[in-house]
Amino acid sequence: MPLHLLVVSSETPDQQARRRALSGTASHETFAETLRKLDGTCIVAQANCIDGTRPAEGFAAYDGVLFAGSPIQMHGGGPEQRAAAAFAEAVFEAGTPSFGSCAGLQIAATAAGGTTKPRDTHMEAGFARGITRTPAGHGHPLLRGRPSVWDAPAMHSDVVDRLPPGGTSLAATPNTSVQVAEIRHRQGVFWGVQYHPEISIGEIADALRREAPSFVADELARNEGEVEAQAAILQRLDAHPDRDDLARQMGIGLDVIDPTRRTTELQNFLDHLRVQAVTRSGAA
Repeated sequence: MPLHLLVVSSETPDQQARRRALSGTASHETFAETLRKLDGTCIVAQANCIDGTRPAEGFAAYDGVLFAGSPIQMHGGGPEQRAAAAFAEAVFEAGTPSFGSCAGLQIAATAAGGTTKPRDTHMEAGFARGITRTPAGHGHPLLRGRPSVWDAPAMHSDVVDRLPPGGTSLAATPNTSVQVAEIRHRQGVFWGVQYHPEISIGEIADALRREAPSFVADELARNEGEVEAQAAILQRLDAHPDRDDLARQMGIGLDVIDPTRRTTELQNFLDHLRVQAVTRSGAA
C-alpha cells in the first residue's frame, strides 16, 4: 500500500512567490518533489499551517506529516507563529508520526513547550559543518547510515534554544546544540533536523543568491559579487556532481553531493512509516 503523506508549508503567499521566482518551487513543493523521488508510490497532499485551516479528513488519515522549512521565526509570538504551533499541536494530539526540517523543527519544538531564538552567531549559510551525534543519537533510527560526523545543506538564522519535555537532541554542532532531535509529546513522535536533507545543491545556490544582501549587511561577505561567485560554483557542481575540483573549492564531500546520502534522514523516516503501516495492517 502506498504511503499517504501530508507536506505542510509555513510560508506566506509572498514568500512562496519569491522562492518560486528564483528556484521554481516553494519550499513545501520542493519537499513534496523530493519525497516522490524517494518513493514513487507515495501519495502527497499539501497544507499550510499559518492560514488557520486544517485538512478536512483529519491528521489520522495520513501515515506521516512533514513540515517544510520557511523564514518563519517562532520566537516572534505573532498570529502566524501561534497558528503554526497550534497546527503542530494538533498533529501531536492525533498521534500521526511527523518530521520537519529547519523551521519545521522549530515549529514542533515550540508546539510541545520548547523555545527558539536567533543564533548567537551569524546565519548558518550554505552548509552545516561537522554535525556530530550526541550519545542519544547513537543507534537512533533517524540517523541510520550517517557517520559519526557529517555535513548537510543548511540556511537558518534561528535555532531551538530549549527543547521541550520529551525532547532529545540527537546531533549538534558547536554553535547549534540541536541539529537533530526527537520530540515525544501527547500521542505523537516528531523527528526533526535543523538542516535541509530535502534540497539540492542547486537550491542552496539559489538560497545564497536570495540572501546575498543579508550576508553583506552581516559582514559574511564583502559584496554580493562574492556571494554570486560561491553560488555559481555550487550551480556548476549541481549540474556536474563528478567535478571533484568544484567540491574541493566548496569544502564539501559525498554527504552533500550524493543525493542518497544527502536525503538519509528523509529515507529513514519513510522506512519508519512503512514499518508502522505494516504493523497497523497486521493488527487490523
